[in-house]
Amino acid sequence: MNNIPSLDLTRQYQQIAQEVDTVVLEVLRSGRYIGGQSVTDFEAAFGGYIGTRECVGCNSGTDALYLALRALNIGEGDEVITTPFTFIATAETISEVKATPVFVDIDRATYNLDRDRLEAAITPKTKAIIPVHLFGRPVEMTGLMEIAQKHNLSVIEDCAQATGAEWAGKKVGNIGHIGCFSFFPTKNLGACGDGGAVTTNNPEIAAIVRMLKEHGQKRRYIHDAIGVNSRLDALQAAILMIKLRYLDEWNEGRSQVAKRYQECLTSLSQIALPSAPETGKAVWNQFTIRILSAKRDEVRDRLQEKGISSMIYYPLPLHLQPVYQHLNYQAGQFPNAEQVAQEVLSLPMFPELSEEEQDRVIYGLKDCF
Repeated sequence: MNNIPSLDLTRQYQQIAQEVDTVVLEVLRSGRYIGGQSVTDFEAAFGGYIGTRECVGCNSGTDALYLALRALNIGEGDEVITTPFTFIATAETISEVKATPVFVDIDRATYNLDRDRLEAAITPKTKAIIPVHLFGRPVEMTGLMEIAQKHNLSVIEDCAQATGAEWAGKKVGNIGHIGCFSFFPTKNLGACGDGGAVTTNNPEIAAIVRMLKEHGQKRRYIHDAIGVNSRLDALQAAILMIKLRYLDEWNEGRSQVAKRYQECLTSLSQIALPSAPETGKAVWNQFTIRILSAKRDEVRDRLQEKGISSMIYYPLPLHLQPVYQHLNYQAGQFPNAEQVAQEVLSLPMFPELSEEEQDRVIYGLKDCF
C-alpha cells in the first residue's frame, strides 16, 4: 500500500505538463530569462485576479513583505503588530528593516490574529499591522481595517498561504494597503521554485517597490535608494501564468477535501476542527486540526506508521524563539498561540487527493483514538 503524502506536486504537474513544458521551452529559446513579457503579462494577470491596480513580481513572499515595509518607510524606532503563530518570515522582515515586531495573541478557533486584542497593543510607535491569513483562512478584516483607520495605521496582508481567499466579497491582498504573496511550490499558486508578488491600489507604493527590488534604481545605473535584487524570473512567471488559469479549480478541489474532512471527523471529540469563515472563503492551504485528548506527536507518529504523512505548523511560537528573546516576552504571555502550537497537526491536503486516500487518513486518525 502506497504512503499518503502531505502534498504531492507531481500530480499537479502531470495535469498541466504539456502546457508547462511548452512555455518553459519558449522562455529558454527566447534567451530572455530576467524580466520581459512573461513577467509583465503575469503581473497584469495576477493583479487582475486579486483585483488591485498594481502588482509587482519579486523573488519570494519574504521579499514581498520586506519590500512592503520599506515602501511604507517603516524602520528603526517603529513598531509593527503581527501574530506570534506564523512562519518566522512575517516577523523576520520587520526586524530586517530595524523595526520592532509586537505580537498579539490568536483566536484558537481560527488560528489568526485576535482582532479583539489588537487595539490594546497599539502605541504611539505603532506604524502598521501585518495580519496573516494562516492556512488559507482569511483574517476577519472588516474590524481590523476599522481599527487601522481609527489609528492611522497601514495594513500589510500576509497572503502567502491564502491566494484566492476572500473576505466580505474581496480577495485577500486587495483589502489592506498592501498584499504580499508567496509562490513557493507548496502554496495554492506555486511556482517551480521561489517567487512572490506585492499587490496594491496605490501607484506610488508600487513605484517604490519596483525601484527597491531593482537595486534602488528608477533608471539603469542611477540609484535613488539602497535596494535589493529581488526579481521574479521569467521562467517562473511563465509557469505561474499557466497555473493561474487553474487556481480557482484547484482551490475548489481543496474546499471539497476540507468539506469531506469536516463531515467525516465532526464526531471525533478528541480533536478540534478548523472553522470555516462565516464571511468570506477559505482556500485551505492546510487542513489543520488540534489534538485535544492525546499527545500530538504520538498521534503524528502513529499516522506515520500507517503510511500517512502529516505536518506540524508551527511547534514554537515566535515570541518564544531564541532569536526574539531580547524582546522579553514570557512563556504564558500568549496562551492561545502557545496551546495551539502544542496541539496542531496538518493532515494531507491537496486537490488531487483521492477519496480512497482521504478515507485512509480519516480512518487512520480515528484508529489513533
